[in-house]
Amino acid sequence: MNQQLPYAHDIFPHIRIVMGMVIGLGVTRLLSGLARIVQHPGQYRLYPVHLAWVVSVLLMLVHFWWWEFGLFQIETWTFGKYLFIIFYAVTLFLLCALLFPDSMLDYTSYEDFFYSRRAWFFGLLAATYLLDVIDTLLKGPEHFARFGVEYLFRTPVFVALCVIAMLVRDRRFHIAFVAAALVYQISFILRLFDTIV
Repeated sequence: MNQQLPYAHDIFPHIRIVMGMVIGLGVTRLLSGLARIVQHPGQYRLYPVHLAWVVSVLLMLVHFWWWEFGLFQIETWTFGKYLFIIFYAVTLFLLCALLFPDSMLDYTSYEDFFYSRRAWFFGLLAATYLLDVIDTLLKGPEHFARFGVEYLFRTPVFVALCVIAMLVRDRRFHIAFVAAALVYQISFILRLFDTIV
């Protein structure tokens, strides 16, 4: 009996569903954390840098779901490619978990929590920039070339800033970093990902 193998366009929706479940958990984590702040505004002192990273990561998750549509271009799927995409999504989820822990009992404020876990947070954030390079290469050389020199410059700069953020607690640096990251992130999305091509 001749069994017909599935085509790439049949496999992609299956992978997208699994990936979407993981990303959905991350979005849920962030929105639940924000809802908890609204429900109990005086429970823990808020920190604008922490909230700005919450907005940035939420935007990253929504953007990730949007740009991963480009995976439909992959003609041959392997378990390794599938595992990589799921690993990338899990890394994004872990970023969300590091912004809103299960319990804040060990911390006096969101600022205290953020700085005590900054090595983990910025380590994972740096990893997402590196994973993005592999993800972009998976979609083919034409897709990678679309971003030009800016993409090759952007990645090492953001990874370096993440390493500095892991080591430095200076408030001015962290304010400048998250502000610049948000502005660039919005600009990058509007310029290069406004429509799917």
